[in-house]
Amino acid sequence: ATAEPQLRFRPPAEAPVRLFTEPELARYDGQQEGQPIYLAVKGVVFDVTSGKEFYGKGAPYNALVGKDSTRGVAKMSLDPADLTHDTTGLTEEELKSLDDIFNNVYKAKYPIVGYTSRRILNEDGSPNLDFKPEDQPHFSIKDEF
Repeated sequence: ATAEPQLRFRPPAEAPVRLFTEPELARYDGQQEGQPIYLAVKGVVFDVTSGKEFYGKGAPYNALVGKDSTRGVAKMSLDPADLTHDTTGLTEEELKSLDDIFNNVYKAKYPIVGYTSRRILNEDGSPNLDFKPEDQPHFSIKDEF
């Protein structure tokens, strides 16, 4: 008897994209040993645990983690007032810097684990029809369970 070839459909190994509310994201702020460290930029949640020396408890950029720090990244600021998703009033230069850091640091170095719910949902909870998942070679969703 010859063995049948294994041609059965296999579902993708990746976990579904996870949505993070602000309180959920706040749990990944680097304060607990052994817990992943997450940072959101432009509504994309990155696992920056491998950069613990930069983002962990007491580290220089710890203020950025556990939240969407888009404005702070754009302005290269750790001022609590800048640690927000809000990009209103940023200069052309700051927006260019944001895109450079987003693409060349975060997307290039860290796995994407999800998105902030604000990025995918409108304020009223309806789907944001402009949302498009990142189209990039480093797109990988890590299964954390």
